[in-house]
Amino acid sequence: MRVRQWRGRNVGEAVIECLGERATSIVVFAEKDDVEVMGVVALESLALEVDPITKQLKKSESLLALTAMG
Repeated sequence: MRVRQWRGRNVGEAVIECLGERATSIVVFAEKDDVEVMGVVALESLALEVDPITKQLKKSESLLALTAMG
């Protein structure tokens, strides 16, 4: 894996997994006191979205609609 610097932080590509979905995504590697977050690029790579009412992650409805049509 190749790691680069961006604004003083290590950035690279990593395998991410959430809610049974797995993909690779560009990530900014956390430091000791950082808060854990998942950015929109990672969410889109996994076909996930945040439910605006429950604030929970869920499978993307747009992808589910495309799957149902095919």
